[in-house]
Amino acid sequence: MKPRPKTLALLAATALLSGVAGTASAEIGIISPEEAKKLIETSDAAKRPIVLDTRGGYKDYFRGHLPTAHHINFDTLRGTDHGVPVQYLPADLTKALLLRAGATAGRTHIIYATGEQLPNDEILSASMVAFVLEKYGIEDIKIVDGGLPAWKAAGFKPTQEYYGNPEGNLPKKGHPEVALTVEEVIAQKDKPGHILVDARPMNEYLGQDEIWLRKGHIPGAISFHWAKLMEKDNTHKFKKYEDVKAELEAAGITKDKEILCYCGTSREGSLLRFYLKHVAGYPNVRLYEGAWKEYVWLKDKSLPAETTENKAK
Repeated sequence: MKPRPKTLALLAATALLSGVAGTASAEIGIISPEEAKKLIETSDAAKRPIVLDTRGGYKDYFRGHLPTAHHINFDTLRGTDHGVPVQYLPADLTKALLLRAGATAGRTHIIYATGEQLPNDEILSASMVAFVLEKYGIEDIKIVDGGLPAWKAAGFKPTQEYYGNPEGNLPKKGHPEVALTVEEVIAQKDKPGHILVDARPMNEYLGQDEIWLRKGHIPGAISFHWAKLMEKDNTHKFKKYEDVKAELEAAGITKDKEILCYCGTSREGSLLRFYLKHVAGYPNVRLYEGAWKEYVWLKDKSLPAETTENKAK
């Protein structure tokens, strides 16, 4: 006997809900301190998350960190290459560092740093490590919303105990498509349905700084500073999408477009990409890894730059 239409509909709805339920935990996004604590205290050790403290200041880790947190300084994943500073390391070195940190296929990875008022920008270390993990195939990544300050504010104590993860086991297949090369940026940035977004502060975008060898931004890029996505009193706490949706859309950053993100060294761009892709649910967002530091040096410094602001078309 054939199932009745109502039965078919119920079965379909059940299957859909089962699919959602089955993947809800295995995704990339943010997690509250309360939810993180529950996972960390899971009695089954095999199901506990891999907790990564991404702060660059190792003494900060010594002063106090989340229970079971393994310290992975974000900047160990980068180094000078062909004279260009803080370039991502080759795959073999990156994988070795991720394995040492315990990165493992099929496990939840909880990442955090410190959140304070600007100019504190340690959230960028968390989003950068999240990007690297995603690129190398990890698909279950959670950034603690509010970071260590939110953990303390919730009444949870940090620990000073060291924690070393067992050697990890990365997935065989990574996701290199999350990254853009400079050639891809140049080829795609002016195509219909694409938008290039510079995540640096406006003064750097306009070239009004003392940082960069060459001033300005990649021609055609619009400016959207990453800090607009974070709460002012805690730069590690993400604003709700509903609170920034209008500002993003006014800048031309809409879900129907292919979003190409970049910044100075790829940390700020990693935050913008993380928010758009994994908090706001934008379908197509990629990061130019080489960033401005690479762009200004290539082809005998002949790639064009501009210092005037672009507006959404």
